[in-house]
Amino acid sequence: MKVLLTTLNAKYIHTNLAIRLLYQLNREWPGLAWREFTIKQDQDETARFCADFEVVAFSCYIWNITQTLSVARKIKALSPAVQILLGGPEVSYDWQDVIVRPEVDFIITGEGETPFREFLYAWPEVGHLANLISKTEGGEIRYFSNPVTFELENYRFIRPWQNDPPEDLRSKVLYVETSRGCPYKCEFCLASLDNKVRYLPDEHIKQTLLYLMEHGRVVKFLDRTFNMKRDFTIDIFTFILANYRPGNVFQFEITADILHPDIIRFIQENVPKGLFRFEIGIQTVNQKANLEVSRKQNFDKTKGIILQLADKVEMHLDLIVGLALDRWDDIKFSFEEVFKLFAPELQMGFLKFLKGTPVREKHEQHGFVFDPEPPYQIIESNYLSRQELARLEVLENALEIYWNKPRASRTLRYVTAQYSIFDFLLGLGKCFGERHDFHQYALSDVYERILVFAKNNYPDDQILLELIEIDHCLYQKVRPRPLHLAEIGAFEKTTLIKQMDVNFGENWQGKARFLALPLSFDLEVFEQENRIETGEFSLLIRYVGTGPSEAFYLNQLAVMS
Repeated sequence: MKVLLTTLNAKYIHTNLAIRLLYQLNREWPGLAWREFTIKQDQDETARFCADFEVVAFSCYIWNITQTLSVARKIKALSPAVQILLGGPEVSYDWQDVIVRPEVDFIITGEGETPFREFLYAWPEVGHLANLISKTEGGEIRYFSNPVTFELENYRFIRPWQNDPPEDLRSKVLYVETSRGCPYKCEFCLASLDNKVRYLPDEHIKQTLLYLMEHGRVVKFLDRTFNMKRDFTIDIFTFILANYRPGNVFQFEITADILHPDIIRFIQENVPKGLFRFEIGIQTVNQKANLEVSRKQNFDKTKGIILQLADKVEMHLDLIVGLALDRWDDIKFSFEEVFKLFAPELQMGFLKFLKGTPVREKHEQHGFVFDPEPPYQIIESNYLSRQELARLEVLENALEIYWNKPRASRTLRYVTAQYSIFDFLLGLGKCFGERHDFHQYALSDVYERILVFAKNNYPDDQILLELIEIDHCLYQKVRPRPLHLAEIGAFEKTTLIKQMDVNFGENWQGKARFLALPLSFDLEVFEQENRIETGEFSLLIRYVGTGPSEAFYLNQLAVMS
């Protein structure tokens, strides 16, 4: 029997660990193969490849279930005899509407290792297997639930990435699983359904890491709370520091307010800047909203730890819009408090009602209305109207365009100190959306709209306008035309360049382009101390065309005298 393990990834750079693990566990099975596609690939082409197999097993998630079912229909149209088997979190709960589809023959629920192996060795007499949903010829649904916990010790000698071409790994996000389960019970998260935490064998983890460090670049740990055990965390960190290669980056999902002081000290003393990324789900600062979804968090402690490690670790912070008891003013407060931490990336997600989660099962208690189609996003509730949620989506788009890229980081830092960053991004997003599609625009549109917005709403704030110009000019790789400020004259600019204590080489005029702007404040002080010191200053920017621009901060009077 020819069996294909496959999935549709969200992007080309993404990878699927599940199908690699299942393949390695059953690699002795003749006819077993694996292959990844993406949701944006031509579905007819994907279906044609899959139609050559007798069984096609898809790994299913909220981001690919719609496309997966579409491909399954196309496979059936090409070859009706192909059996379609689905597994993964998206079909492990509330599967009744999925199994009745004519393009779906089987569904595996829960952990897939044991039922998938039993499926292979029992074929074609699989109707009796536990945790496998099937249909009789008459359309009767057969399902016997008997959840089995897979013994993770079986992974000791499994190397899930050994069948990838090593040269492909450098450009991909590579995943490592060190544990399963989560000790917390956040009702919006599927991880809350498995509160028993189990660890994979140490040999499996470290041999996998060694391989990925050698051949890959970005390694992301799938653990829901990586820092749960102090000794384990420090041991993995120590192993990484002893073996990582230049260019490696490691991303961990952590719970900041339980980060042990020894782990903090270890990072501060040993970890080079830029090697680690921490993803921290703050979700909301509103304690009532946290408790309503069985979530405990000490934001003051979380904030303190983020600030302690910000110079060492790149922070990615998450907020959730739409939680019960979280109203407009609560969301505004949470956003502004979290934004003040100036994490390089702040994700503002909207509550999803995932299948199997308590928040979905109890949605009527809070008047939640959500999209019945994936990703099951909130539409309205007793706490937020449809109109308010639509406005918050506008803000989220502005956040992505101007902060997370980052195209206006200096401007937004200044706004945070002087105004309401929430109101600013809300208005900026509205201004941008009036002229452009949030997902299709030119770089010039980004700066043209923020300048228009600032002039219309903050016309007397000269420093704000200057910072927009600075962000615009420093983001470019080649010398742009200034949007707002008049450039310093050619003679004065040449004098500035010559008097600087920087060696640009003999032919600096031919190899690089310079832009000199007059400023009414000391940009260097602002960058280092986040405060405004007014005066007469200059910014000299050097462009080389092949990389980021270089900034040189000058006291104009001192240099020109």
